[in-house]
Amino acid sequence: MASEPSESQLGLSWHDSAWIPVLNPGNVLEYFSQRTNPFYDRTCNNEVVKMQRLDPSTLQTMTGIEYEVLHVQDPILYVIRKQHRISPTQVTPMADYYMLAGIVYQAPDLCSVFNSRLLSALHHIQTAFSEASSYSRYHPSKGYWWQFKEKQQKLNDAKNSDGEKTKSIEDSKSEPSSLFQREGVHFLLGELSKKFPPQFLQQGQALPGQTKKQGDNISTEDNDPKEGQTTESSTTEVPNGTTVPGGLVTSLSRGLPNPHQSMKRSANGDLVTKQPPGKRKKI
Repeated sequence: MASEPSESQLGLSWHDSAWIPVLNPGNVLEYFSQRTNPFYDRTCNNEVVKMQRLDPSTLQTMTGIEYEVLHVQDPILYVIRKQHRISPTQVTPMADYYMLAGIVYQAPDLCSVFNSRLLSALHHIQTAFSEASSYSRYHPSKGYWWQFKEKQQKLNDAKNSDGEKTKSIEDSKSEPSSLFQREGVHFLLGELSKKFPPQFLQQGQALPGQTKKQGDNISTEDNDPKEGQTTESSTTEVPNGTTVPGGLVTSLSRGLPNPHQSMKRSANGDLVTKQPPGKRKKI
């Protein structure tokens, strides 16, 4: 039974094993007109001539669909054309079929050939791009690079030993920064400096959101007496009759100072004893 005209028959093939040994240019059309052949249209003029047992030359005077042998390369190749006859001298080709070693195929048209070749080329290009993209690697500090399977296999074999693994870790730590990394850092710093420009404060100017306290403007020089000036300070008489400044009362209450100890004035004006170099306590 013939297939529907709208159905593509490019992927079909047909053969009859009983006819293949006896094929020749005289019976090839009869072999092609078998009822099991999906490429044969039983409404054609060839079927009418066959049913009415007319002379095959009467096809030239009929109009409609007909089949004719276009090319013969006995015994391996036969080409049959399906055409629509308009007049005895005018026909329109519809499809070509080639018979190779007794197996019938439909010959593709030019549009189908271009479509198949383009799809095949695009498939191979897409496969190549997918394969290439699988080897691409990216890291913010290094950028893009290629990492192929053979190289990765060698690196994995080298990392199996502990010594090689330790050496690779040390090399990665001591590796200097790359040009890509330096340019990226400079770009980010430039963008940050544009968004947040630095603010320089003049002398005596407070930071935004901060206020000076009442005692901040008092200099520390007032706490220390200058040359030629005397300051009044309370004195305290100790049990041995010695008069000492009031700042020493706290330290003297703990014991008299050692003559080998040195005295040092602290920031708040009190005297602090300092141990001699050779008698420091061990911690």
